[in-house]
Amino acid sequence: MAQMIDGKKIAAEIREQIAADTKKLVEETGVRPGLAVVIVGDDPASHVYVRNKKKACEQVGFYSEEHALPEQTTQQELMALLDRLNQDPKIHGILVQLPLPRHLDEQAVIERISPKKDVDAFHAMNVGKIMIGNFDFLPCTPAGVMELIHAAGVSVSGKECVVIGRSNIVGKPMAMLLLHENGTVTICHSRTQHLPEVTRRADILVSAVGRAKFVTADMVKPGAVVIDVGMNRDENGKLCGDVDFAAVEPVASYLTPVPGGVGPMTITMLLKNTLTSAQKTAQGK
Repeated sequence: MAQMIDGKKIAAEIREQIAADTKKLVEETGVRPGLAVVIVGDDPASHVYVRNKKKACEQVGFYSEEHALPEQTTQQELMALLDRLNQDPKIHGILVQLPLPRHLDEQAVIERISPKKDVDAFHAMNVGKIMIGNFDFLPCTPAGVMELIHAAGVSVSGKECVVIGRSNIVGKPMAMLLLHENGTVTICHSRTQHLPEVTRRADILVSAVGRAKFVTADMVKPGAVVIDVGMNRDENGKLCGDVDFAAVEPVASYLTPVPGGVGPMTITMLLKNTLTSAQKTAQGK
């Protein structure tokens, strides 16, 4: 029977440390970490995320701003706001809530954020730094997954690691972080043939495919560490992950629940990146 990796507990411990480091930074340098969150349109899920981020900032002693823009905001208006935030000394992290309305160029928006304030680590410069292993920030969800693996006392080195999903936000950077810790990494996706055969090789299996109960017991090697990044609704409208929890729990050695696994870690890593940016500012970097 798998041991649960409690993301809530681990996130709370890391946030305590962030709060202590923030207090020290403010006392010693007068620099308070500041996060600006930009949201365009009325997507209810996005507004929930933004509220959670604001609350998290308050908990650890950050300064935060929310810029809620109407659906019809133009590219030019959004870019002008980002330019202002890039220049604002109170702001150390800028986060644009995705997805954006269709008429806006998402990639151009990401590239407009200063790499020094890109606490999502989506800018091409930061992606390149992650590739070569010389990074300032890590994408929040993959970084959170690594923290969960470490907290479980699992060493990645020499392990077979399989990532299901190849998005720029989770799948690709996830593979890179596992590789940096000497895992042997396979990325699977919708075109992968004989998927269960590939996933059954995994000592560490990370699913970020966004399909409810996609990973079944026959896809999991006995004793594997299974990390569920998915956030879906099942047939009864109940929150669930990519992993068929009830079926996989007897097979895996460690398993993350949904909710309460990877989710709490994502915002925590965003706070960690913002603190890092503020510390660099205080050092004049």
